[in-house]
Amino acid sequence: MGPVDKQEEFVLRTLEERDVRFVRLWFTDVLGFLKSVAIAPAELEGAFAEGIGFDGSAIEGFARVYEADMVARPDPSTFQVLPWRGSPPATARMFCDILMPDGSPSYADPRYVLKRTLGKAADLGFTFYTHPEIEFFLFEDRHENGRTPIPVDRSGYFDHTAHGMSQDFRREAITMLEAMGISVEFSHHEGAPGQQEIDLRYADALATADNVMTFRVVVKEVALGQGISASFMPKPFTEWPGSGMHTHMSLFEGDRNAFFESGAEYHLSKVARSFIAGLLRHAGEITAVTNQWVNSYKRLWGGGEAPAYVCWGHNNRSALVRVPMYKPDKGQSTRIEFRSLDSAANPYLAYAVLLAAGLKGVEEGYELPPGAEDDVWSLTEGERRALGIDPLPQSLDEAIRIMENSELVAETLGEHVFDFFLRNKQAEWEEYRQQVTAFERDRLLPVI
Repeated sequence: MGPVDKQEEFVLRTLEERDVRFVRLWFTDVLGFLKSVAIAPAELEGAFAEGIGFDGSAIEGFARVYEADMVARPDPSTFQVLPWRGSPPATARMFCDILMPDGSPSYADPRYVLKRTLGKAADLGFTFYTHPEIEFFLFEDRHENGRTPIPVDRSGYFDHTAHGMSQDFRREAITMLEAMGISVEFSHHEGAPGQQEIDLRYADALATADNVMTFRVVVKEVALGQGISASFMPKPFTEWPGSGMHTHMSLFEGDRNAFFESGAEYHLSKVARSFIAGLLRHAGEITAVTNQWVNSYKRLWGGGEAPAYVCWGHNNRSALVRVPMYKPDKGQSTRIEFRSLDSAANPYLAYAVLLAAGLKGVEEGYELPPGAEDDVWSLTEGERRALGIDPLPQSLDEAIRIMENSELVAETLGEHVFDFFLRNKQAEWEEYRQQVTAFERDRLLPVI
């Protein structure tokens, strides 16, 4: 019996032991929205063998109507009982791989896009590890159209408030995450009122992407249970910083960190330097994926330490790519941090394009340009130009225009996802630019 069979056997046995009556099969559409179908335990053995059929044309970006039949096959390694549904009878979940009716992988499945890119890394001898710092807001009640959301507190960065709602929320959310096998490294209050950060431990990128999707569900479930609401919107408020998902990354060759080289500048190996160079060279092309909403660009260009310029720096938090301080005798922890990614991105597609950009740099031997050690925001346009520091796209429109011409992104996403993603984002931009905003009315109605 192979390892997959053993995993399936474990799941089937656990269903009986934990009195699990419902199994939710999870997957995401191209935009990163979670989809779910519940099946009875008696159907699970068949689902492992053949998958569960569904109408792919009803899912954003999955299939045209004339090719609608698709199959969701659960991945037994992702089985977890849902803590908020944990009392008997219990409910569990598993992530699925999406297949065509003939059993071949669906090119519209974001999870497969990431798996395919991880396979390319594996062919080069690398495993890709990621560690996300996920920021989000908590509001007093569910947001309704036309109303400004009210943060649950007025606290700031690292503030500790006795019996504060934010602390209680983070404690319950972390307890629930760890009950699902998702390890948390840090948590704290972020810079804006109501803004929180919870950092997940290092894991391979596929596990991380699954964990991010689970994280969003847990955060929203805990919030609803406490009579509040949570949002991963990149920038809900004009005057306060937005929510990012800074992600630490490294490549390993077996048990060896391929980013570490003793004695090199900042202890960065040639692989690490070329990987950073790949991220920088292709940053504009991948930004529509790492920052996929019109609101994402309010965060990038709204200050608050969000990176808006393409550069790297050693421990420089204004840079797009930051190299954290090296800790003596901890070469295995050598890593880089990519800072523009926001917490509303589709994690499967975002990690796929980040890995693809870095690998391109490694394969082609890109040279790393000089690092920026100044606060890039405080430099003038002329100073940035003289240093060769280009801006990131300043709007979703600009980002998709750059992405349209990117061979790297087209190859990484595959034709189907690439085409759907562009068309969806172009439609979002068209709808957005037709809106008349409160800013325009407040500024112009009284004077013209």
